[in-house]
Amino acid sequence: MATADRRVLKSQEAIKNALIELMLEKNFDQITLQDISDRANVGRRTIYHHYMDKYDLLDKLMEEHINKLRETSEWACEKEWIDATQIFFEYFESNYLFFSTMLASKGAPSFRSKFLEFLIEAFKDETDITTGKNYGLNKDVIVKFAANAYVGVLESWLKDGMPSPTHVMAKELGILLERIV
Repeated sequence: MATADRRVLKSQEAIKNALIELMLEKNFDQITLQDISDRANVGRRTIYHHYMDKYDLLDKLMEEHINKLRETSEWACEKEWIDATQIFFEYFESNYLFFSTMLASKGAPSFRSKFLEFLIEAFKDETDITTGKNYGLNKDVIVKFAANAYVGVLESWLKDGMPSPTHVMAKELGILLERIV
């Protein structure tokens, strides 16, 4: 039974990787299931066994990463901003192909929106406007500002080929988030 599970996981991983690689080469709308099948070296039937169509595949792939970020957020956000940011940037680095493709791709703008929504929700829990530096300010404005800045910095870092190590990005972004949120 374990062998079958490994084969299924291996096929699913090959299918997901094939989609990401193809999105680097062409627009999502131009990618066919046959393209994915050929790149993943699996039959189209295998793709249909796991996904309804390429849109379902893309949705599940995006959902998988957002859920992983949500799980990570549950324990990482108990740490100081720099340490928490380090954990996330290590995840972005280890999943560079996915994040660089999804954030740079014109074929998957929905990922950027979902990622932004995730960050907005996460920052809402961290933002206090009743005391301190944000006293009296509009919480929505602070949260949206911080989330959009975070996405922008991440996009730039990925687009530029991760020129700074994760610990440098975590320190700088962590300090800025401490000042903002």
